[in-house]
Amino acid sequence: MNTVAIVGRPNVGKSTLFNRIIGRRQSIIEEEPGVTRDRLYAEGDWAGYFFTIIDTGGIVPNSDELFDVAIREQAQLAIEEADSIVFVVDGRDGLTAVDEEIAQMLLRSGKHISLAVNKCDNVKHDDNRYDFLSLGLGDAFSFSALSGRNLGDLLDDIVEPLERNVEPEEDSRLKIAVVGRPNAGKSSLVNAMLGKDRVIVTDIAGTTRDSIDSIVNYYGEEIVLIDTAGLRRKSRVKENIELYSIIRTQRAIERCDVAIVVLDAKRGIDAQDKRVISDVVEARKGVIFALNKWDLIEKDERTAGEMATKLRDDLQTLSYVPIVTISAVTKQRVTNLLSMSKEIDSRRKVRISTGKLNETMIEAIERTPPPAVKARDIKINYVTQVKTEPPTFAFFANHPELIPDSYKRFMERKLREAFDLEGVPVSFLFRRKNKKEDD
Repeated sequence: MNTVAIVGRPNVGKSTLFNRIIGRRQSIIEEEPGVTRDRLYAEGDWAGYFFTIIDTGGIVPNSDELFDVAIREQAQLAIEEADSIVFVVDGRDGLTAVDEEIAQMLLRSGKHISLAVNKCDNVKHDDNRYDFLSLGLGDAFSFSALSGRNLGDLLDDIVEPLERNVEPEEDSRLKIAVVGRPNAGKSSLVNAMLGKDRVIVTDIAGTTRDSIDSIVNYYGEEIVLIDTAGLRRKSRVKENIELYSIIRTQRAIERCDVAIVVLDAKRGIDAQDKRVISDVVEARKGVIFALNKWDLIEKDERTAGEMATKLRDDLQTLSYVPIVTISAVTKQRVTNLLSMSKEIDSRRKVRISTGKLNETMIEAIERTPPPAVKARDIKINYVTQVKTEPPTFAFFANHPELIPDSYKRFMERKLREAFDLEGVPVSFLFRRKNKKEDD
């Protein structure tokens, strides 16, 4: 697969270039060094070349700071994965000692390197590129990531070592989003599933600010794992980058098939967890509750059942969601999450025949009919499934607008009793059977 990595020191415009190439604002951009911490992947294309492009955090070669070391390691991994490397430098600042050190690292990689001199907004700035020729990386391309000026010439050089290929087909792989509040163990769980350090993991809340895609091979099948930024309460979102992270997490939920909601078994569930869960359920995605840090809980044979009961009491309308006790550190039951996600994804795609639906649901409705509302008897005549992903069922009645919410919950319970829909939110539509009918 064609892979392009964008590297450079902090705040030279790597993420702006990344977004310019892919044509949308995916990578967080902020005038603050160190905003992009993990590798970000997206699909790009230019002149018939299709490729995966990686945005990386700013490299600080000699720093011993925790984040700088971790970011440097992640950038090195991106360089190793890449077929073509874009080294972004700042034309306004000129050549720096850090640029020279990064250039030496890139030369040792033996990869094709495009030297991209950013922030050359007009012709008079183009001469700034000559300062960088001493790096020994070949020609220097002056351009502006912000405006797109001279981007074509740079892209021509970037794709030079790549192979022409056909446009990628729609991605049909199972996509699992790992979501939850900060410091619940999401990135540790992703790394446990992958068997390697794919994302930066520390004990500082909010380490992951972007949604990160990884691929896990599960019995010969590729599954996409999306590690997301921890969702904070809005009152604690003080920086723009935190707000962007929340938006990014919500987008990750939108594009996943199944969401694993990571809960801290030591802390229990709170309003913030409920907000995350609500976002997943409102998006009608498959869902699993993963009680993480189970290895730290003092327990006996009743502990798991008691915690599950408490969780069910807190979330009474979500009794269909499976609860798994896990430890991302010891990898206890981690692989179970993958098999369960596959099963839930299959259930989201299930189509139940109209005959079976009516045989089950109409019988239950006749045994326990809906209550009269406003002196009108409600008759539900017919039910059919109208779509999948999520399973959506249409009920036809004489007065659909009068059906109480409590009775809708009753029908959902009966549906779930008859059909295996564990982990799958369902949607109900209520339509008028006969518009002329008044009773």
